[in-house]
Amino acid sequence: MAKIEGFRVANYRALKSVTLGKLWNAPKDVPLTPVTAVIGRNGVGKSCMFDAFGFLADCLELDVEKACNTRGRGGFNRIRSQGSAGPIGFEIHFRQGTRTQPITYELDIDADNKGRPYVARECLGQRRKGQKNGEPFQFLTINDGRGVATRAETAETELVALRDKRHLGVAALGIFERHPQIAAFLQFIKGWHLSYFTPDAARSMPLAHPQKHLNVRGDNLANVVQFMEREHRDRFAGILKKIAERIPGIDRIDAVRTSDGRLLLRFNDQGFKDPFYAQQMSDGTLKAFAYLLMLEVPSPPPFICIDGPENGLHHKLLEILAGELRARATGRRDAPQIFVTTHHPNFVDALRPDEVWILEKGEDGFSTIRRASDDKIVRAMVDEGLPLGGLWHSDYLD
Repeated sequence: MAKIEGFRVANYRALKSVTLGKLWNAPKDVPLTPVTAVIGRNGVGKSCMFDAFGFLADCLELDVEKACNTRGRGGFNRIRSQGSAGPIGFEIHFRQGTRTQPITYELDIDADNKGRPYVARECLGQRRKGQKNGEPFQFLTINDGRGVATRAETAETELVALRDKRHLGVAALGIFERHPQIAAFLQFIKGWHLSYFTPDAARSMPLAHPQKHLNVRGDNLANVVQFMEREHRDRFAGILKKIAERIPGIDRIDAVRTSDGRLLLRFNDQGFKDPFYAQQMSDGTLKAFAYLLMLEVPSPPPFICIDGPENGLHHKLLEILAGELRARATGRRDAPQIFVTTHHPNFVDALRPDEVWILEKGEDGFSTIRRASDDKIVRAMVDEGLPLGGLWHSDYLD
């Protein structure tokens, strides 16, 4: 499954210039790990980092102007870094498989003379087989809606002219078989799961029809339960066993169809004769169940991004959840890559220094980021058995 090795964002809110992991022009940097956690104090830009991934996915699904306006972002001028005149920029360096050359995607979004956002520049490239140095071969290069797409196998080129410069070129060309690299990147981004999960959404009563994956808000939680009960009963039983071990008393969870064709999520507690329904369950119980379900479904998303998983969870569950995330991200061939923002030391206790990035506010008001493993003292203390979250709580990481 594809994995992101590095990610760069420029001029996006507090993230004026932030890079995580390894990019094509920095070969000595260490790639991102299967589980990556960003930590920091309140107001340093953790949610902004999460939303940067969401914004990029929205640009692909909608267009860049709609992406600027959706999810309460407030438009291009609100999300471009304050005082910046340059474009909002992204770079993703990812690898489709362990034996393939990494692919680099670059995107710049600027405003025209009327203040409307558009795609100023878009490139997708990959080094050729055996090429270790130098710039990637460009499959796609577009500037201001005009450019060239090239097939790597035959070196055939075709001119690209987008009718609407608010749309991404990869979205237009990725549907064609003649551009397999562009199609692979398109499918990779489309498969991302950005979790804007809210317990209130999970308490809704959706119409009954099985669904394979949890959606961004989690209001189809009962539909996913219905799918797992019907198609993967043994795996679902394993999830219930984990829930019972983590949340005392819960011994069964199922979806009940009402007379009007809607679904009720039902929880059976060992100590009570009558069941409880999702509307009566705590936020923490619903979140813990939803996260475990999201991790265990067959063919999970290649990239899962979660903002603040600790909210509503008991502190003793956090280290367990972090362990579950790592186990799922490293345990199988279809393992997803998981990106988390958190401010809770108990969650960080279960992580390694190379998995944790520290986000801070610089003197200019913009965010800076560094990897915990870059600090020799921190590495040495963790090697001696001190938990990383405890070091953070004691201000060793700030």
